[in-house]
Amino acid sequence: MADTRFQPLPGFRDFAPQECALRNYLFDTWRRVAHRYGFVEWEAPTIEPTELYLKKTGGELPTQLFRFTDQGERDITIRPELTASLGRIAAAVQRDYPKPLKWFEIGSCFRYEKPQKGRLREFVQFNADILGEDGEGADAELIALAIDCMREFGFTADDFVVRISDREVWLSYAARHGVPEDRTGDFLAIVDKFERDRPEVCQEKLDAFGMRREDLVAFIAAPPAGCSPRYDAVLAELRARGLENYVQLDLSVVRGLAYYTGLVFEIFDKGHTLRAVAGGGRYNGLVGTLSNGATELPATGFAMGDAVIAHLIASCPAARALRDAATRPQACDLYLVLADPAKRPELLRIASALRDAGVRVDIPLSASKMGAQLKLAGRIGAPYAAIIGAEYPAIQLKELATRETVTTDFEGLLELLSPEPADAAEDDEPEATCK
Repeated sequence: MADTRFQPLPGFRDFAPQECALRNYLFDTWRRVAHRYGFVEWEAPTIEPTELYLKKTGGELPTQLFRFTDQGERDITIRPELTASLGRIAAAVQRDYPKPLKWFEIGSCFRYEKPQKGRLREFVQFNADILGEDGEGADAELIALAIDCMREFGFTADDFVVRISDREVWLSYAARHGVPEDRTGDFLAIVDKFERDRPEVCQEKLDAFGMRREDLVAFIAAPPAGCSPRYDAVLAELRARGLENYVQLDLSVVRGLAYYTGLVFEIFDKGHTLRAVAGGGRYNGLVGTLSNGATELPATGFAMGDAVIAHLIASCPAARALRDAATRPQACDLYLVLADPAKRPELLRIASALRDAGVRVDIPLSASKMGAQLKLAGRIGAPYAAIIGAEYPAIQLKELATRETVTTDFEGLLELLSPEPADAAEDDEPEATCK
């Protein structure tokens, strides 16, 4: 029986090899799509000064920090999100890079909140951001990237929707209804929780502003035509890309963090089985705030978390099939089977030469029967087994899926199994078929 005394803390995970394979599948997919869009990768420290997150985040985030005082008496926090770090770094180095900056990052974040389905205390986020461009083209580019990430995972327009909103619409609404400027954030927080709060709770909050929930319901259900020129411009861009069927205007989306300034969006599965799969928007003032006004960069970005997207992939047959094909166990390209213990030196020389050539090779580490070695080769996912016996230098090469066997030598093994040169592999790469 396994020892259960030492388990991961609530909201944290172990990653055994199969879980690592799934995680790497997500990472590889995110990187592949980001590179197609011309994004480059960046990274930041896992620990930052707490002030970075208190300066302009708002919402629930300050109450969810893994915050402590280190041995140098500094107030520090394990990062709960990545946009603040991005703003800090961009302000410091933006002069070294042409604009706009198209940057992405994949890294762990930590929030002290109640663990539940799709929500953990340690999770990985894929973040993509465009800085230095204020036009609607940047918003459309970012939303298109988010859509293509979903399509690359195997989802279609029948599976998910990008719900787009515009904070400017709500700022105008608040002004028309007499909300004081210094309380606009409180009003937006009510709208942000509009779908999650019980109607009576929502109305109680709105009482402070002299508003009725029914009026907000009507406004969200039938927003005035042209209420968001930015949304109309972005929709035109997405229509030209053939992506208009993936998006809809939904003013109930506000996003909780205070640094958002304009167009915002969230991706939801159409079955409404999960919280938002991804979300983001425009945050034009954050870089200036973090640099005390020294650097002003308009910016827009989004984040997609690994826990939510993994749950959604598992619930969608097409996406699950792509995941399973990509994460099928294959520890090596070839397993060397030792049929004659006297030939172990030859087996080790072959293994070393093949590994030097870039072939993934596994070998028996102790004496065992040939049948047991072949069984192990199949269990670890090796497509081939090469049997080294008394007749060496003749080698029996067995394809484990078909059980077909041919006789070859070391040169034949090398020719069959050596990886293609990188440029040849790129030339032969097939078009993505999951779209």
